[in-house]
Amino acid sequence: MEFGLSEEQEELVSTVRGLLTKRADSRAVRAAIATPHGYDEALWHTLVEQIGAAALGIPEAYDGAGFSLFESLLVLEEVGRSLAPSPLLSSLVTSEALLAGAEEEAKARLLPRIAAGEVAAFVDGSGRAVLDGDIATVLVAMTDGGLVEVDPATARREHVGSVDQTIRLAHVDLGGAATTPIGDSVAASAAGERAALVGAVGTAALATGLAARALEMTVGYSKDRVQFGRPIGSFQALKHRMADLLVLVEMSRSASWAASYAVSSRHDDAAALAHVAKSYCAEAVAHVAGETIQLHGGIAITWEHDAHLVFKRAHALGQLFGQPHEHRALLDL
Repeated sequence: MEFGLSEEQEELVSTVRGLLTKRADSRAVRAAIATPHGYDEALWHTLVEQIGAAALGIPEAYDGAGFSLFESLLVLEEVGRSLAPSPLLSSLVTSEALLAGAEEEAKARLLPRIAAGEVAAFVDGSGRAVLDGDIATVLVAMTDGGLVEVDPATARREHVGSVDQTIRLAHVDLGGAATTPIGDSVAASAAGERAALVGAVGTAALATGLAARALEMTVGYSKDRVQFGRPIGSFQALKHRMADLLVLVEMSRSASWAASYAVSSRHDDAAALAHVAKSYCAEAVAHVAGETIQLHGGIAITWEHDAHLVFKRAHALGQLFGQPHEHRALLDL
């Protein structure tokens, strides 16, 4: 599967990167973490209104932009590069789950709200913490009885602290919550399968962007940091290490794009490519993040430097939507 980005896709990436460079620098990211919702609401509204970030993969019939999941994942990669906290992944997972399994009436009612920027979350009943589960205003759950819409005001939702402050998790207890059936058990299964695949390729996209950001930080530091009268980047041993990191970043992007395209187009190999991408990209970014710490030296372990944000997010992405070894176990090798 060989492909490159179209001119429109390249323009989309460039526009999002430019916006995030201006609006999601280190100070802005740290400020967003400290807000009650854990993300910059003004930036999210800009991404929604000017880029259409939440609407790209939603069909025009539901007030979406009518593009595809692939374009949404390109935006998500740029979000990963920026380190900005964002509800984009949870909203993508929920919208794709609805498209895969919800009744038409529910799609027509809920998808326009997601396209307009309301935060959405999908509860899969596995007991795992739910991404953006405590702040979502569109809450959809897969239960034993089928797919349901949950009234957020009636569900017990509790924010869960995690090592990565840029990714928001919550426990969501549906006991006693008011729910509306929007799909039978077969529909719920289809929605759950789609949510799992989109979650896997979404985290792979975030990891790819993060790995690229970490490498850029490291190369930039190696040009500025001087030891023995020379920039440390001129030392051959460090050149080799950074060259190895570049290989990991480029391979991650290849795996991520291939899986994103396959899942977006519902290719026969979509599940296998998603498992490969999640496994490879998660382990690659963990290694890149570790090398970022090592090659920055002592400054990297201080609160003031962004290297610790990179390291924490890399660790979190390795756990989100399945660990690498869990995805490898699902491959028919």
